[in-house]
Amino acid sequence: MEVLKPANGVKNGERVNVRQKIGPFWVEWETEHFGYVEDKQFNDRARKGPFAHWEHRHYVETDGPARCVWHDDIAYQIPGGALGKLIFGKRVKRELSRAFRFRYERLRDDQAMVLRYGAVRPMRFVIAGASGLIGSALVPFLRTQGHEVIRLVRRKPTNANEVFWNPASGELDEHQLKAVDVVINLAGMNIAQRWTKKAREEIWNSRIAGTRTLVDAMERLKHRPFVFVSASATGIYGSRGDEILSEQSDRGGGFLADLCDAWEREIFAIEEFGVRPVALRTGMVLSPAGGALPRLTKIFRAGLGGKLADGEQWMSWISIDDTVGAYYHAVLDQRCIHEVNAVSPAPVTNAEFTETLGRVLHRPTLFPVPRAGLRAVYGQMADETVLSSVRVSPEKLTETDYRFRQPQLEMALRYVLGRSAAPTEAGQNADLGT
Repeated sequence: MEVLKPANGVKNGERVNVRQKIGPFWVEWETEHFGYVEDKQFNDRARKGPFAHWEHRHYVETDGPARCVWHDDIAYQIPGGALGKLIFGKRVKRELSRAFRFRYERLRDDQAMVLRYGAVRPMRFVIAGASGLIGSALVPFLRTQGHEVIRLVRRKPTNANEVFWNPASGELDEHQLKAVDVVINLAGMNIAQRWTKKAREEIWNSRIAGTRTLVDAMERLKHRPFVFVSASATGIYGSRGDEILSEQSDRGGGFLADLCDAWEREIFAIEEFGVRPVALRTGMVLSPAGGALPRLTKIFRAGLGGKLADGEQWMSWISIDDTVGAYYHAVLDQRCIHEVNAVSPAPVTNAEFTETLGRVLHRPTLFPVPRAGLRAVYGQMADETVLSSVRVSPEKLTETDYRFRQPQLEMALRYVLGRSAAPTEAGQNADLGT
């Protein structure tokens, strides 16, 4: 589901527009909030959407001095009357149960994670690249924890929470970044394309120039943030076979290794101004909202899934929830400084990944993709990404007591794809509403 136009809170009359993938089609919703009671409930009703009627009541009831129960009550009608209900009724109810179980589990796990850090004062975050895969998950998480988020945008700002910047030309007005506590840099062009000479230049400049623009702006600030957290990538290690790689391992060779090395040098330059720098070397992020996973699930659901080449190359991955958690942890834990591997503690080979995804989706994995075919389509990019063997260990996250939410691959895939084998203990205790 994608938010097209967010509401300004949940009070009466506020509207939100989203679009949702149903089968092969995108369907747009417009809902209006009503029935708001502060600290207790809000309602929404669909003014436009796939249902003939939809009203949703969200409310909280206290259950003792340190516990509450969250409820969702939904009244809906399927288009087509009795025939529509006969054909689609059971599936709709099943899908709603899956969706709300996922929401409850995420809410529970978010709260369990933030409670481990104790009382955290509200902070002001500035985020570059907030509309990307990680930013789209990180921004709402931060806002639900009471933090203010300023998004850097390359278009005309449309509200007070946006600030214009042009990383290519180094344009960023630091006077609009007063009282900033944290800067997070997620900006950078997608590397999943054939690396022509022009593409390599654009990929390089989008990271180096963007980071340099942020660092230069922070230098000019009178009151600087206490931490600067930036994306990096496990590509810095190159292809290393079965070697276990920690933050102390040497860099590898190739375009990605050169890029990440130069990128991190720009990141660490901010330490000169008294700001703690963190470069999160992220592996393959598992999310149904973007990255490699949606493309893979389409292929696997069609029954065409298979390992890449011989499948022996190691894949270092991380779930989207643990990616968000790693960024939050890097901000709050001062022991996180310089390079930090943001990957699961359980990397797998491509053959293991293929087998696990096939099992989760209940599909065969009989069609391996030959190495020559990948090289013919993607060239150097294939050699340094999908064919590269990178077995990375998250030593600094482990040493600083980060607790992974989905440390095992099958657990992570079932969670992000809404295919839990059975409700979790907390999920069994959650009231799935009506």
